[in-house]
Amino acid sequence: MFGKLSRRAALWALASTLTAGAAQAQPPVVQVQDAWARATVPGQGASGAFMTLTAPQGATLVGVSSPAATAELHEMAMDGNVMRMRPLATLALPPGQAVTLKPGGVHVMLLDLKAPLTAGATLSLTLQLRDAQGASSQLEVQVPVRALGGGAMGQGMGHGAMHGR
Repeated sequence: MFGKLSRRAALWALASTLTAGAAQAQPPVVQVQDAWARATVPGQGASGAFMTLTAPQGATLVGVSSPAATAELHEMAMDGNVMRMRPLATLALPPGQAVTLKPGGVHVMLLDLKAPLTAGATLSLTLQLRDAQGASSQLEVQVPVRALGGGAMGQGMGHGAMHGR
């Protein structure tokens, strides 16, 4: 009888610990929605990834990486009469506001692709974040690759042309 009570007590203690741990689980620093990357053709060395980011408490996207390519934050903006792309060091994510990374705007630029991105495949990205209190974290995102289509990076204008090269 004593052995059963001890076992029950141990199980209750374990259940209480697990419940307390679950109650203390923090919400994600950033929520990711509608992520996708543009498929490439053989020999194409660059592409883009797009998504909507929401930070309930506010955060800053301070970097991005991928095993498939060199990944950087980029922004497209008009420079006189010419659309140009430039790298961004960080991207502010205001509290509770959705920030959309999209073709023709802010996006994740994928450079020096190690292999073509094939429609239907999945691209791994790691978002490096800093929350409103300054704590750093990483968020792994599995991004579906979509077939080639229209948009700013797919209409005959290469990455170098966007930078004025």
